[in-house]
Amino acid sequence: MNLKNKKVLIIGVASKRSIAASIAQVFSQNGAEIALTYQNEKLKSRVEGIADELEGDILIHPCDLAKDKDISDLKEFIKDKWSSIDIIIHSAAFAPRELLNGDFVDNITREGFQIAHDISSYTFVALAKEFSEIINENGSMITLSYLGSERVIKNYNVMGLAKASLEANVRYMSHSLGHKNIRVNGISAGPIKTLAAAGISGFNEILKHVEDKSALRRNVTTVEVANTALFLASESSSGITGQIIYVDCGFNISGV
Repeated sequence: MNLKNKKVLIIGVASKRSIAASIAQVFSQNGAEIALTYQNEKLKSRVEGIADELEGDILIHPCDLAKDKDISDLKEFIKDKWSSIDIIIHSAAFAPRELLNGDFVDNITREGFQIAHDISSYTFVALAKEFSEIINENGSMITLSYLGSERVIKNYNVMGLAKASLEANVRYMSHSLGHKNIRVNGISAGPIKTLAAAGISGFNEILKHVEDKSALRRNVTTVEVANTALFLASESSSGITGQIIYVDCGFNISGV
C-alpha cells in the first residue's frame, strides 16, 4: 500500500522488537516519511539505532507523554519541520510493575490506577487535542490495545482497565474528529514478546496458551500487526473508524 509523501509520527518505540519499531519499518518501506520519539535519554540511542535502519531522513524528538509541555513541544517541532501531519501511531502504555502480578484487588493502588490510565489511555486523546489543528484531512490515528481490555488475563490486572478505557477513547475520539475526516482506530494485538510485555508476570505462559488455543495455532508477529496498521493508515480503509481490529491469530474467538 502506498504511503508516499505521507508524514507519520510514531510514538512508543522502545526497542527493535517493539510493535512500534515494526510499524516504522513497514511504513518506511511503503514510502512514508517518519518521525520517532523517545521518552528519555536512556532510550534515545535505541531509537536512533532504529532510525538508522529506515529509509529517508528520519525526524527524532524527545517526548515524555506524562508531560503536557513535551506533547506541545513535539507538535511545534513537527509543525516547524513538516507544517502538517497525516498519521499518528500511539504505541504507549505503562503501569507500575508491582501491579502486574498477583491478585488484582489486593495489589491495586490509587496511584497505580491513575498512572496506568494516564499513560495508556489519556495520552492518546492528549495527542489528538494538541495535533488536531495540523492533522491533514483524511488523516488517521491508530493505537494499540490487547484482549485484556475485555477479558480477565492473568496478571494483566490494572492494564486491562486502562486498555478498556483506551478502546472507549477510540470510539469517542472517532466521533469527535470525524467531521474533520480524521479516522481513529485501534489494533488489539495478540501477545508478543516485547520489552513492555516483559513486565507482566508469567508472560511466557500466556504465549504458550495462545499458541495452543488460537485458531491459527500460533502467535502473531509484529510484522502482521504492522501490516494491519498500514491498512488502517491507507486510503484502502477510508470508510473505517472507531473500530478495534483484532490481530491475534483468531485467539479472541476461542472459547473453553
